[in-house]
Amino acid sequence: MYHGYNCVVPPDSVALHCAGLVKRYGAVTAVNGLDLQVVRGECFGLLGPNGAGKTTTIEILEGLLAADAGEVVVLGRRWDRDAAALRPRLGIQLQETQLADKLTVCETLRMFRSFYPDGPTVDALLETVELGAKRDVWVVKLSGGQKQRLSVACALAGRPELLFLDEPTTGLDPQSRRQLWAVLERFREAGGTILITTHSMEEAHALCDRVGIMDQGRLIALGTPRELVRSLGAEHVVEFAVNAGPALPGAELGQLPGVREVRTDDRHTALSTSELHTTVPALLDLLRRHDATLSQLGTHSATLEDVFVTLTGRQLRDD
Repeated sequence: MYHGYNCVVPPDSVALHCAGLVKRYGAVTAVNGLDLQVVRGECFGLLGPNGAGKTTTIEILEGLLAADAGEVVVLGRRWDRDAAALRPRLGIQLQETQLADKLTVCETLRMFRSFYPDGPTVDALLETVELGAKRDVWVVKLSGGQKQRLSVACALAGRPELLFLDEPTTGLDPQSRRQLWAVLERFREAGGTILITTHSMEEAHALCDRVGIMDQGRLIALGTPRELVRSLGAEHVVEFAVNAGPALPGAELGQLPGVREVRTDDRHTALSTSELHTTVPALLDLLRRHDATLSQLGTHSATLEDVFVTLTGRQLRDD
């Protein structure tokens, strides 16, 4: 599905570019010839399961790791010669950010703000992440969502042009997740660029202009969420399971009206279909002919996870 960049943009419009990126850890190749381009002003999401190479990739782009091969250009500059000029222009939120427990929210932001020659005031940062009521509270007393918003505020302390976020909402409840999304949307609306890694399909749909799906260190799909889902050629997925007995013939399932693809995992089967209204009745008729009894039946609109499973045969979220 992935055949390189799906658009050509002027060099001045490119916030981040890498080509042929490779990173090895002994016999393991974590990043394997990755090509990637992020345009200024967009939110770009990297999706993939644990071990796909997302965190290694983002740490190379952030200048925290050295690549074994390949080219990296960030905001028109290179880490090997422009690191001092680059760092004040970036905001970085790591997958696990450890802040000092016995500093208050205000003291934490004042410290991070002191690292940069220019940036918002502490009061402005508190307002941005809606933590004004917690300004004098110790970090250790914050909820998980409040800590994540504080971490993003620290990343915004230097008024960055490009914001790196590595799994920023993992473990958050839905309300905290949406509060953090609102912060990121305001940053992008102000002209900022975001590169985010995530497991969450909902997050990618909500935030990202484009997404790249990674697997085994490679980019295997690239496009807008809608483009990638449309590439399946099917708008819906029918998932079902039958009670003990012979499995339904895959050939017959594939010939049901509207079915574009059949996937089977143990006794669970998923049918990608463009005609839900005809596929389900035909499936029920097929079950009756084979004297098979349903133990489970469900449908959903096709998602980015369905794209990933189609491409790799594995689930996007590796629990």
